[in-house]
Order: sequence, then structure tokens, then C-alpha cells
Amino acid sequence: MSRRFKPGQEPESRFRNMDHPVWNRVERFVDPFHDTGRELLPQTAWGFILYFANQARWPFIVLLVVGGLVGGVDAALYWSVGWLIDILDNSSPETLWRDHWHQLVGLAFLLLVVRAVVMIGAAIIEQQVIVPRFYTMIRWQAFRRVIQQPYAFYQNDFAGRIATKIMQAGESTGDFIVTSLQALWSFLTFVILAGTILTTLDWRMGVVVATWGCGYVAIIRFLLPRLRRAGRENANERAVLNGRMVDIFTNILSVKLFDSGQREHGGIRQALTNYLSAVTHLTRMITTVRASVALLNGILMTAVGTLAVLSWMDGAISTGSIAATMGLIFRLNQMSGWMMFNINGLIRAYSTVQDATETISVVPAIRDKPGAIEMPRSSGHIRFDKVVFHYGKEHGGLFDGLDVEIRPGEKVGLVGPSGAGKSTFVNLLLRLFDVEGGRILLDGHDIRDVTQASLRDQFGVVSQEPSLMHRSLRDNIAYGRPGATEEQVIEAARQAHAHDFIVGVEDQKRRRGYDAHVGERGIKLSGGQRQRVAIARVMLKDAPILILDEATSALDSDIEAAIQENLQTLMAGKTVVAIAHRLSTIAAMDRLIVMENGRIVETGTHAELIKKQDGLYARLWARQSGGFIALGEAAE
Repeated sequence: MSRRFKPGQEPESRFRNMDHPVWNRVERFVDPFHDTGRELLPQTAWGFILYFANQARWPFIVLLVVGGLVGGVDAALYWSVGWLIDILDNSSPETLWRDHWHQLVGLAFLLLVVRAVVMIGAAIIEQQVIVPRFYTMIRWQAFRRVIQQPYAFYQNDFAGRIATKIMQAGESTGDFIVTSLQALWSFLTFVILAGTILTTLDWRMGVVVATWGCGYVAIIRFLLPRLRRAGRENANERAVLNGRMVDIFTNILSVKLFDSGQREHGGIRQALTNYLSAVTHLTRMITTVRASVALLNGILMTAVGTLAVLSWMDGAISTGSIAATMGLIFRLNQMSGWMMFNINGLIRAYSTVQDATETISVVPAIRDKPGAIEMPRSSGHIRFDKVVFHYGKEHGGLFDGLDVEIRPGEKVGLVGPSGAGKSTFVNLLLRLFDVEGGRILLDGHDIRDVTQASLRDQFGVVSQEPSLMHRSLRDNIAYGRPGATEEQVIEAARQAHAHDFIVGVEDQKRRRGYDAHVGERGIKLSGGQRQRVAIARVMLKDAPILILDEATSALDSDIEAAIQENLQTLMAGKTVVAIAHRLSTIAAMDRLIVMENGRIVETGTHAELIKKQDGLYARLWARQSGGFIALGEAAE
């Protein structure tokens, strides 16, 4: 069986040799599964970033200090080059070591020890303390908030997009903080120190550096936003192109059968044309930014170099000072281009965080109320008391004062045409949506007064399209009953007539039987096999209330007949709500509730309803049975 973990318990890694005393000591400063327990994450990008930065404040404070030291060490190295040249100019090989040994040792110490400690420290803080564990902490907390969202939240978005937002939130938040505290702060420290050093040599150099700084800020202010807009356009057109291709490849059978004239070529050509235009716009903006930085840096190097030579000619500075000056300026030229795209990355990361918060930080429409109770095992007494539900619409809704009572242990079938409200009835009962008026009672408890988890523990649900997870067959069957034994899983599979086919299943990694994985949504199994696994899961859960939504619709007649016997055993002593379009499968229920347009139009047993010749149930029954008779007569 797969291991299950208690809240707050960190699972063991599946990678070997992860336990190392030195690395573990460094990496423990951030708990990747820490959670503040705050119900809703901040809804603004700044609030979101600061909220998580505060949870790892000490590592980030250290990173801030180290980032400043990186810039300081860089400036010191280039200044040391000029200092060394001046010493060499004023010394001979015979006197160099004797007169300057302590200074040379200091320079070697700066190169070998100080620089190495700062660079290694920066790498450890970023890569060991922050990147893996801090990013994981954000994703963990984001997942825990998103998983609390109601069913409607997932109906209105793509699952892949939601997962991508969670992953991007961790990466972009971490990148923004790390780049700000390390790369940006290191660059600013270097600029400040370099400007200070040059100003002490010649105040005119300080003016040049200050003017260059204003020009650099102007490029950031006016050109980077245009670059970001071009980047968004590029991303949007790429998404459209990708979506068109995915749509074609997903429906490749239809394309092969109906697109003999290669009509899809035109759509892809148009999408590629739009994407090419967006890419061209983006690359023009990139070239513009690079050209602007190159021109600005060229002016900086020329002006400072000229001033340095003039000062040397006037005897104001030494040869070593010229070397230090030009080294600092050349380094500033190199760093400025690199930093420009780091700043662009900061803007992009901030935008990504803002976009992610619009998904992650949404207030859940359905929440446990303060003081919600844990519901004990239910007797199965259900009551809809004047329930109103319009899917949020003012008019044209579904239920308007619906009253239904289902007694403990009663087997009830819901019947009606599509759109009558049968599935909505079940979704409201499971509190996948909240009623807009009235109340739903379970054993006398308003279902809004109990926790959602304990409410849904009372139900075993088999839907028309069962959803299996890309996990082992064992995990899928045991999903509703954590801690189930191997024997219990197999027995449930036998009752659902799934054991025989399960033992023969093998996946692409050669896992067999109950260890075999079933693919996304169980795609590697047939519809009937998925249904049997879902039935086995419900049988193992053994909930007091069963919801059967076309539970045997995907099964062939022989398997259906066999499972019906076990379903009768499973339903014994339980309250059952069954939905079926094939009326013969629910004809034996204790009571049938016939619905139309959100209203109950008939109720009674099959025998009672069939007698109403003008009733909706009788018409539906005649239509289905008449169809079968016609087929039989045709066969004769």
C-alpha cells in the first residue's frame, strides 16, 4: 500500500543518499511544509511576496548581507588591481616582498578566502536554504488553499492551468526575492562603491557616473514596460498557436476523416503568422533595449576614460588609478547589460505572482462555518426544506421551494428528462454547491453546520463517468478508506467483479495487478473496468448513504447482472439515492421521484406510476419499453 502521512509529517524522499549531516544542517532553516494556518493568502502581489518572505526572514536577511558583500568584493578586486600596479611601479623585484609583503598577503587573502567565502556563502544561501525548500513551502501553502475551493471553482478553470499557477507562484515569488536581495542589491552596492571611488579620484567622474545612472533608470522606466507588453503579446500568440495544434492532435481522428482539403493548414498558418509578428515585435524591443544600454555604456566608458587620462596627464592620479578606474567602468558595463534583463525578470516575476494570486488567493465560495461540528455516522435521514437554487441567476433557475424527505434506509430513484435537476439535487446534497434559500438537513443537522469532510464521509458515490487517479489500482480502490488492508481491497474488488481483470493488468513500467497504474483519469482501462473499480471503491468505503448516478451504465449485461446482486447486498440497511435514465435499473426502488424543470411532478412506486397513463413516468417507460418491443418484433 502507498504510505499516507499525517498533517505536518514530512514524507521520506524516494531519492537515495539524501541524508547528509552537513547539507541537512544547512537546509533545515526553512521548513518546506510550514504553514501559518491563515485561511486566505494575500490577494496582491506585494502582499503575497512579503507574506512568504516574512516566513523565512532570517535566511533573506543573510542573503541581503551576502548580496552587498558580493558587490563590495567586486569593487575591492578592481581597486586592488590599480593599487597593485602602483606598488609595482614604485618597487623593484628585490624590494617588493620586503616592503609590501603584508599588503600582498592581504590581497591574496581577499582573493583566496574572502571572495571564496562570500561566493560560496551566496550559493549555499540561495541554492540550499532558499530555492528548493522556500519554493516548496509556497507551493505547499498554495495547494492547501486551492484544494479547499468548491467544485464550481474547478468547473470554471482548467486543471492544468491551476496546477501551473501553483508551480509558478513558488518559483516567481522566490525568484523575485532572491534577485532583489542578491543580484539587484549586489549591483547597486557595486555601483555605489564604484561611484564613490571614482568621485574620490575626480569629482567629474562621479558626475558622469551619476548621469549614467539617470540614463539607466530612464531606460528601465520607459523601455522595459514596452518590452514586457511585447513579451505578453508573444506569450498570448504562442498559447493560441499551441492551443490550435493541441486541438487538432486531440481530435486527429476527425481531422483524418473530414479534413480531406487540409483546411487546418490555413488556421495554423494564420496562427503562425500572428506568432511571427509577435516574436518580431519582441525581438525589436530587445534590440532597442540592448542598443540603448550599449550606447549609454559607450558614453560612460569614453567619458570616464578621457577624464582619467586627463587627470593622469595633470599628475592628479597614478597609472594604477587609471587601471582601477577602467576596470571598474568595464565591470560596470558588463554588469549593467546583465542587470537590465534581471530587472526585466523582476517585472516578469512580479506579474506572474499577481496573475497567480488571482487563482490561488480567491475566497472560497463554500467554507466550513466557525464552530462547524464533525458529523457522526448518519442514519441516512435526508430532508430538503423549501430549497431554492438558481445557479446564481435571478431568473430562470432550477429549484424554487423544493421539499423532499427521504427516510433512513429508503431506496429512492430520481427520474426525469435531462435538465430536470437530478444531478443538481445530488450536488446540493453533497454540498458541492450551497443552497440559495431554504436548507438541507441530514439527521436533523443543517449540512452547512457540519464540516464538509465529515459530511462527505457519509456518502459513497458512483457516477456515470467515474474518475480514477493516475495511481495504482490498489490506491484507487482504497482511496475512500485510508488504512484498508490488502485483503479488504481484494474483497471489495471481488464483490465488484473487478478482481479477475485487475490481476491481468500491466502498465508500461511492467507493474502488474493491483500495483499497475491506470493512467490519467483511468484512461488505460475500458469504461466498464473503470466503473467496476469505482464500485469497488464505494463498497470498501461502506458509507451509510449511497449515491448511484447511472452506476452500471457502462457495463455489459452479464457483468451488470452479477454486480446488481452485490449492489443489493451493499444497499442493505443504507439510504440510497439512484439516478438512472434506463428506468429498468431503478424500477425496484422503494420510491421513485419524477422531476421536470426543477419540480417534483410525480412520486410513488413503479407500479403506482405506471398506472398513470398520462403521467411523465408512464410516458418515459412506454418510450423505452416500446423501443425494446419494436426491436424484438423487427428481429422476428
